[in-house]
Formats: sequence, structure tokens, C-alpha cells
Amino acid sequence: MTQPLHATVSASGFTGGDAVSTTQDSMLYIDNVTVSFDGFKAVDALSLTIDERELRVVIGPNGAGKTTLLDLICGKTRASAGSVRFRGVELTRLPEFQIVRAGVGRKFQTPSIYEDLSVQENLEISIPQAHSIRRSLFFRRTPAIREQIDAVAEQIRLSAHLRTKAGRLSHGQKQWLEIGMLLVQNPDLLLLDEPAAGMSPKEREQTAELLRTIALGKSLVVIEHDMDFVKAIAQRVTVLHQGRLLAEGTIDQVQADPRVIEVYLGH
Repeated sequence: MTQPLHATVSASGFTGGDAVSTTQDSMLYIDNVTVSFDGFKAVDALSLTIDERELRVVIGPNGAGKTTLLDLICGKTRASAGSVRFRGVELTRLPEFQIVRAGVGRKFQTPSIYEDLSVQENLEISIPQAHSIRRSLFFRRTPAIREQIDAVAEQIRLSAHLRTKAGRLSHGQKQWLEIGMLLVQNPDLLLLDEPAAGMSPKEREQTAELLRTIALGKSLVVIEHDMDFVKAIAQRVTVLHQGRLLAEGTIDQVQADPRVIEVYLGH
């Protein structure tokens, strides 16, 4: 069995003197990772940990490496150096589909749904049993599957829209549907890139409530720019700048950090 790494995070990356999470209570370990594109370091010697059932928000100016971080975890981008371990499994050696099977789900900023299919059909085709052609030939809406779809639809506030074509949903509802398409896959870690972008104030409030509920049983890493939304959801905030970890702590701690104010909040 692969032995877990000891979490190593630069002391300068923390505010408020919080202790670094140990490997025993953490789910994800990113250890001294660098991602280089033609000599440019999009992520530079970055180390952090994500705990079980933690809702972590990642903020920072444009070009800070936030999206590259999510790409790195889900296998879309490969590390030039360092290690990414998810419950002891080294993700940098796995293709994207195996990382999904390991329990990591990714939602991109722009909703990726099937607009000509109903909400119910979008959720159904996201169930792992329906993924392959061979399995889909024998896929049946069993009582357990119907119960799962109904439970997820209720959670994402789309129970009344199961038969509605996804293309007719509001922008916010499309975002919720894509989150639901991840939830039916039952990942342990969700990576969400600006899930509240383009939403109305009411939809942002409802999305915050949804993410807080999901975090009761799963871990989430959320990229976000809207600081009011960050305040509504974040248990812990990581601030990136030029690919490096600038600060980390509670929302109050990072907002009071002079470095964060200088490079991000002051603009």
C-alpha cells in the first residue's frame, strides 16, 4: 500500500497560526507541486491539504493559478514536479477517467449539460452504470435509481423540473443541474469553478445553501471571485498569487492580511 506523504505547507502561507492538518484527518495532499508551461510556472512549489468534509474556497487575482490547480487535481493538466495524493492514491500517475472513478468530480465554469434532454435524463446519463455503451444497453430505471434521481433533484431544487428540457432552465438552474450530474456519481471530492457566476442574488443565496449542505458529507474545493459568496460558504480560504500560496485561514484572517489586501482585495 502506498504510504501517505506528510503534509508540508510553508509557514508563510498561513495566517492566524493555525496548525497544519495531519495526514490522518485530510483527504487530499498537494505536496510541493509545480506546473510549467514553456518555462512559465502557472503553479509554483504549491503545497496544501484538504480535509474530509471541508468546504475550501480558493481566491486570488487573474493568473494566480486557481483553475490550473483544479486542472491538476482532476488530471486535465500534469504536474512538472511534486505529488497529488487523494486518500493515499497518487493522482499524477492516473488518467482523468481513473481519477473520476477514485472519487473526484469536476464542474467547469460554463455549464456542460445536454440541453435537448430533460433534467431527469441529464441526471440518469450521469449515473456510472450508464456510462459505457455495453452497460447502457442494459441500463434500467430501477427503484433505487429513481430514488437516487429524486433525492438529487430535490437537493438541487429541480424536483419540479424533472421533465423540463435542460435548455429551458435559467442560468442558475443549469449550474445546479451540472452539480446534480456530479452528485449522482457520488464523488467524495467536488471541484467547482465559479459555481455562482452569472446568477441572480437569490440564486447565489440558494447555491450557497446547497454547497453548505453538500459539505456535510463531502469535501469541496471552490474557486470564486465574489467575496460576499465566499463569506457565505467558506470554512477555510486559500489565497494564490503568481502560482504560489500567499495566505490561508478563515475569511476574517485572509481579509485582514496586508499581503492579500495589496495583491487582491485592494483592487
